[in-house]
Amino acid sequence: MRSLDGIPVLVTGAAGFIGSHLVERLIECGARVRAFLRYDSQNRLGHLAELPAEMFAKIEVVRGDLKDPEAVRAAVSGREIVFHLGALIAIPFSYQNPTDYVQTNVIGSLHVLNACRDAKVRRLIQTSTSEVYGTAQFVPITLSHPRRGQSPYAASKIAADALAESYARSFDLPVVIVRPFNTYGPRQSPRAVIPTIIAQALTGDVIRLGSVHPTRDFLYVADTAEGFVAAATAPDLPPGIELQLGSGVETSIRDVVIKVGDLLGKRLQVETEDRRIRPAASEVDRLLCDPSETERLLGWKAEVTIEDGLRRVLQWTTARVPENSHTYML
Repeated sequence: MRSLDGIPVLVTGAAGFIGSHLVERLIECGARVRAFLRYDSQNRLGHLAELPAEMFAKIEVVRGDLKDPEAVRAAVSGREIVFHLGALIAIPFSYQNPTDYVQTNVIGSLHVLNACRDAKVRRLIQTSTSEVYGTAQFVPITLSHPRRGQSPYAASKIAADALAESYARSFDLPVVIVRPFNTYGPRQSPRAVIPTIIAQALTGDVIRLGSVHPTRDFLYVADTAEGFVAAATAPDLPPGIELQLGSGVETSIRDVVIKVGDLLGKRLQVETEDRRIRPAASEVDRLLCDPSETERLLGWKAEVTIEDGLRRVLQWTTARVPENSHTYML
């Protein structure tokens, strides 16, 4: 399996940040893309509405809910490759409504696994997250690192990964678990750390944040999308294999502020606030990926440096600065 030209694929969570970029890349690869969107009464398309009209015309939009097994089964029908990105991802809200996160992220993933098993898909790409590790116990983080659910969101993703692994072992389902680290880029929610730093920097010299000491492995979204494509097309991947997508570069939140200031040619001041959303025991202080195994197996490697990525996001954001920039509480 090396080409996606003409291959029927499904992307769940297609209207989201990473999902919309993946849809864009899949169309460029010639895939026949079906996009599974969560139904709402306003018929919204999410970030897919931002794609060029000629590209959007090539997308088959199917609406439904991951919690509805029949809707999922209908969406998977006739697809050879399924990219499962659909999930609730906002960590702060997972403290307020953990039940919804379990129902969507765990039970929803179970519905996808069952549908893919029944449809005998050629490959299912299950999307994980670096949050499953919690604060790094050693760096760089390898696949042997323990999982630690430091938030209800993280726990739901650990459970979904475990289900995917069990289906690979129990039913030989050709599932590949892809674990991106901290993806950023155009279209990302303004509540995420990089967009809110940039939005505040474009409207003033003071950046208000919850914490600046945590470090992350930031991965530009185009590299993330390319990693998903590589995972879908690489031959001879054993069922249940886990693949990490990261840059292998550790950057603190404070360093991001400094780099954004350098790009804008001004010195930014940081004001931290004690009002926090994440409980202290839930804080993830450090994440750094070891992408070497993924590079070896897929020939994939992050190409966009943090400096170049921030420059691209800055250019994209300049014309879209909100009237009231958000305050990010890490």
